[in-house]
Amino acid sequence: MELRIWLHTYLAYLVEERRVAPNTMQGYSSDLSDFLAYLESNQVTRANELRPHHLNSYLNHLRNEGRTIATITRRIVSIRSYCKFLTIQRAIDYNPAIQLEAPKPDKKTPKIVDALVLDKLLELPDTSNEMGLRDRAMLELLYATGLRVTELVMLDINHVRLDMGFLLCLGSGGRERMVPVGSHGSTWVAKYLEEARPQLARQDKLNDALFLNHLGTRLTRQGFWKLMKRYASQLGLDMTPHTLRNSFATHLLDNGADIRAVQEMLGHADPSTTQQYLSSAKLKIKEIYEQSHPRARS
Repeated sequence: MELRIWLHTYLAYLVEERRVAPNTMQGYSSDLSDFLAYLESNQVTRANELRPHHLNSYLNHLRNEGRTIATITRRIVSIRSYCKFLTIQRAIDYNPAIQLEAPKPDKKTPKIVDALVLDKLLELPDTSNEMGLRDRAMLELLYATGLRVTELVMLDINHVRLDMGFLLCLGSGGRERMVPVGSHGSTWVAKYLEEARPQLARQDKLNDALFLNHLGTRLTRQGFWKLMKRYASQLGLDMTPHTLRNSFATHLLDNGADIRAVQEMLGHADPSTTQQYLSSAKLKIKEIYEQSHPRARS
């Protein structure tokens, strides 16, 4: 059977059986569509024609295109999962991706922003109007909680319990977690709910989304990226929403937070993912030592 037909079956399986999040399913669809387009350009269209060298050839193609290690790794994950599905369904006799190895990622220190610079960023929105008030609330909440941008825009009103100082977040893999919200984040979200959201809401488009766009519908991930880029450029910064997440984690560890607590707040399943932020904290400790101890300098 055609690989394209199997792809539709596989995506339906992800939604109906695996219950993957919409963004995850969209990622699999995009990755595998690109993979199948490459195979088709090489006259490979049927499942039983798929061989290991086709997969290796595709990965070399991605490298020649200058794709990042992160992109190649994500494609490998998608291909492995798809080929495993084809094997289980007996569309192929053996799994051609079983020995497919992901490239080792470069160990990079997460990009963070100094707390004083973040203070300036958070103060940029014009809170005299509802859009600026919404933007301030979103930026404050993102830095206060370390949420992923997708988690932020998917929040509903009933997910935020300001009276308890917590919000309920649906993270990757459908895992729920409770995340504390500090006083600054709570104050601005409360102000937004009282003064701005009623102005943005539309009677003909009632929904439970916490953050709304100018049409009265849920603000999208792409919409938040655009406003984040606009504010960052005013300070001459090159940063993304994930920079706020990195800064949240690093600033907590800098100030003595327990790494397991930070892992829980970030929603990391693997502790090693959280440990990447320790390097920044250790560098700061070393810097303080060298500046402060009389025998640290020659």
